[in-house]
Amino acid sequence: MDLKGIKLTWLGHATFRIETPGGKTILIDPWVMNNPKCPESEKNLKQVDVMLCTHAHGDHIGDAVEIGKKHNPTTVAIPELAHWLAKKGLKTLVEMNKGGTVKVADIKVTMVHADHSVGFVIEFENGVKIYHSGDTNVFGDMKIIHDLYAPDIAMIPIGDHYTMSPREAAYACNLLQAKTVIPMHFGTFPVLTGRPSDLQKLVPKVEVFEMKPGQTE
Repeated sequence: MDLKGIKLTWLGHATFRIETPGGKTILIDPWVMNNPKCPESEKNLKQVDVMLCTHAHGDHIGDAVEIGKKHNPTTVAIPELAHWLAKKGLKTLVEMNKGGTVKVADIKVTMVHADHSVGFVIEFENGVKIYHSGDTNVFGDMKIIHDLYAPDIAMIPIGDHYTMSPREAAYACNLLQAKTVIPMHFGTFPVLTGRPSDLQKLVPKVEVFEMKPGQTE
């Protein structure tokens, strides 16, 4: 996995912290302090410049208000969620919808479709493109995400029950054609039974990069 100076940390479940080559910190799906898979050493965030929210379930925005008030990041979300966060006291909000692209800090963010609210394609100044699918099932228009944005790295759920299982995730890999796939949304609760090894068996030609909570690459 070639990140070209980007530092990527998985905080468990669907939460990722990304440090750009320019020194900005991006937080995707801010469930940190109350996330049972987030290591204690990672729960005291020192800097958040941009916060991306895929949807309003507690296991994705459970700590958005507290983090937003403390760090005042630029927070990107669909209008309904942005309005709710504004009512909770967040100040710097960018509301957008599917198909739109905004520039925040030193990244470009495109909001894309998901079968469970939205996903994001993040393009960094060094040219790397990362796709965070949000909580989704596989859908045929993942091929469009490949054709339009060609993400290098795809973060996709594999846990089953609430999202794709490894079987559906393997089909998603074939549509997206990303060089590297990072599994997420698994193992947090007993019902999320899918595992990265199950996915790797189904897509032997894809780099399935299994991360541990708190691991930085």
